[in-house]
Amino acid sequence: MLREAYNPYSRFSVGACLVMRDGELVGGANVENSAYGSTICAERAAILRANAEGMRVIRGVAIIGRPRNRPRKPQPEEVTGPCGSCRQMLYELAEIGENDPWVVLASPAKEKVAVTTVRKLLPYGFGPQNLDLDVRRWRT
Repeated sequence: MLREAYNPYSRFSVGACLVMRDGELVGGANVENSAYGSTICAERAAILRANAEGMRVIRGVAIIGRPRNRPRKPQPEEVTGPCGSCRQMLYELAEIGENDPWVVLASPAKEKVAVTTVRKLLPYGFGPQNLDLDVRRWRT
């Protein structure tokens, strides 16, 4: 999905792939906009795509980010984690699915990989349960 990123402003490509409850894969790429607040991250793009297909329970997500090659600048060797908004969206899916989906983060050349969970990425997260909402009807 990295190749599908539209990133003329940051020149930073991000691809995300959700693994749904049934094992189906749903990908997303970041889409930037000149009105920066309108930019959509890869993770949220994948979540919206899955939702449009009626899928909301995920087993996990894999995320990779890569800046556009620039002369004399080496590729970072660190993993790319999801932004705060994406962590919140993933947390909501964890509550809908009543699970703690795994999260795999990889560096551009995949020389570093970190494995964690949604709830570890957003400790003390705020979600439907805090509002005493029953989200079972949206569990598809």
